[in-house]
Amino acid sequence: MIELAEMIAQLRGELAAAMTAAEDEELRFELGAVQLEAEFAVQRTGTADGRIRFWVVEAGASAQQANSTTHRVTLSLEPRVRGSDQRPFVSGDSTARER
Repeated sequence: MIELAEMIAQLRGELAAAMTAAEDEELRFELGAVQLEAEFAVQRTGTADGRIRFWVVEAGASAQQANSTTHRVTLSLEPRVRGSDQRPFVSGDSTARER
């Protein structure tokens, strides 16, 4: 299992790689909302801080820990270019006739 934050970081890396891989392509795609659906195991640790952790359950995993429950969650992510309100392009910068 991986933590939710790690899964989102990996998704961010994949989207960044898609942007870089197609920089010189003629056809470009604006990245819209990203729908992410995953099954999570919610687990409270037995330590003094009583921290709650969200673990992404591996596809097809059937075993569950005794002190965790699973939930299906859909996240809607709205990617933006850092420092602006622009949506990123998964194939590089936009051109004048693209919009």
